Parts: sequence; structure tokens; C-alpha cells
Amino acid sequence: MRESKRPRIEKSFDDDDFIVYLVDDTPTSIVEAYASLNSDDWKEAAHNEMDTILSNGTCEVTKRPYGCKYMGCKWVFKKKLRSDGTIEKYRVWLVAKGYT
Repeated sequence: MRESKRPRIEKSFDDDDFIVYLVDDTPTSIVEAYASLNSDDWKEAAHNEMDTILSNGTCEVTKRPYGCKYMGCKWVFKKKLRSDGTIEKYRVWLVAKGYT
């Protein structure tokens, strides 16, 4: 096998080479959503999601039977944007942690 005659340049990456800026302020938990500046909008979206779940009969709130394990759930938050970048509405989903 033939080796290349080009000189090799050592690559080194410092902490200053890559900087990540997070500009999305979408919350990742219900605590963050309720503590944010847009908490009223997030609360309204969460209440709408719960109302929809209960009115559709997707699930019902009951006491956990003895000896049964419960399945956890998680809130997912998303801002729906218009084409000009302004917020159209706040979306919230309650999803089951089916992997547990």
C-alpha cells in the first residue's frame, strides 16, 4: 500500500472553536412552563389538552389498584409559528412513557 506524500496537519479543537447558542425558549417540563414569561399561554394549552383527553374518553382518572405499577407520562411543549416567525399558538401534549 502506498502512503501519501502530503504533509499531515494536526487537528486540535479547543473549547473556543465551537460555541452553541440556544435561542429556543420552549420549556422542557411543566415547572419550566409555569415559571416562564408565557405561563398563562402554556397553562391554557395544558388545560385544553387535559379537557380534550377527558372529553374524548382517552383515559380516566382513577386510584391505582394495590399491587399494580403505574405508567408515567410527560408533557411536551411546542410553539406553532407563522411564516413570519410570530407565535400562532402554544401546543401541549401529554404523552405516556410507554418504554417503562
